[in-house]
Amino acid sequence: MSDSPIGTELEPFGHGGDLVTASSRFGIPSSEWLDYSANINPLGPPVQVMGALSNGFRSIVNYPDPAHRELKRLLSDKLGVATDHLIIGNGAAENMALALLGLDIRSVGVVAPCFSEYAQLAEHFGAEVFTVVGKEENGFQADPDDLLPLLEKVDLLFLGHPNNPTGLTYTLDQLRTVARFAERASTYLVLDEAFIDFIAPDERVTLLPELEQYPHVILIHSMTKFYAIPGLRLGYAIAAPNLVRKMTRKQVTWSVNGLALLAGQACLHPDVAEYERRTRELIARERDFLQEEIKNGFGWQVWPGEANFLLVRVGKAWTASSLQQALGPKGVMIRSCAMYEGLTERDIRIAVRGREHNERLLQTFREANREAEREGRGVAE
Repeated sequence: MSDSPIGTELEPFGHGGDLVTASSRFGIPSSEWLDYSANINPLGPPVQVMGALSNGFRSIVNYPDPAHRELKRLLSDKLGVATDHLIIGNGAAENMALALLGLDIRSVGVVAPCFSEYAQLAEHFGAEVFTVVGKEENGFQADPDDLLPLLEKVDLLFLGHPNNPTGLTYTLDQLRTVARFAERASTYLVLDEAFIDFIAPDERVTLLPELEQYPHVILIHSMTKFYAIPGLRLGYAIAAPNLVRKMTRKQVTWSVNGLALLAGQACLHPDVAEYERRTRELIARERDFLQEEIKNGFGWQVWPGEANFLLVRVGKAWTASSLQQALGPKGVMIRSCAMYEGLTERDIRIAVRGREHNERLLQTFREANREAEREGRGVAE
């Protein structure tokens, strides 16, 4: 991975939420954008986080705890795992990088379409990347006949659960099957659960309760998406202690700053449980609303994801890029998925936000369609 642009016009670095690029392209201040290209909790950070940051701001004169002990203790209590199974990172991406570095990975498997950082990090650290493309009729998930040979070929396999950009999850039987094959092949399986907090705990499918059975499995979590603190960068991994030790040896001291640690600790305060409940209710309700409105109102295809975003295939009058250009002057950003292997130039990803913003998004879609019709580009399928 280099510093050169790797994505499309509004995602030159391969990620959504690039307000600097969008503002430069359309002349709209960063503060005025309605950003549907980044998947962040629309409720904003919990009040406990804002209070902790305000009260703890003076702590920036001190070095943060290099062992992240208090945050690990709180996570240990919440997750029911020992602290030596945890590593705190500067976002989920650092934990992915530490797995590649600490486990001396030379070959990486990915299932496309998936989070672009898997391949980018692997290539950055000198690993060869092998890709299996999921079939559209299976929700872009890998066919076991393709996935299991891949496990025998690579040192490490990344698997999104829920997957980005599809939002789809695997069943418990599927996860167990992949984990068992990974153990037999002595291949590390990294399950990226960055968006799993958006699923209610009693509906959540995860290998966490039986992780001891799979010493080659690493679970990656992000705290930035669910708790709306992407600017602070905070995530963690759960794995066998010997893997955690190997990953920790490659971590730069103080890579996680003190304010991020304070925010993470505040996110685990018991009073945040109500915020978590409201978030999941809002996301489930508004995801269903957007899915139905887009399917019935526009005739576009929508994949029924379980995270706080939706993968959409727009009508034939549009490409992801042309729709971005139509929405840009209206101050609305969407994520092009044209660069994802396995998807098409008509695929976009939209975040799930509150009803007022979602109505505005739908209205800009309608306006864009009317403008396209005036220009002689029919919007019917």
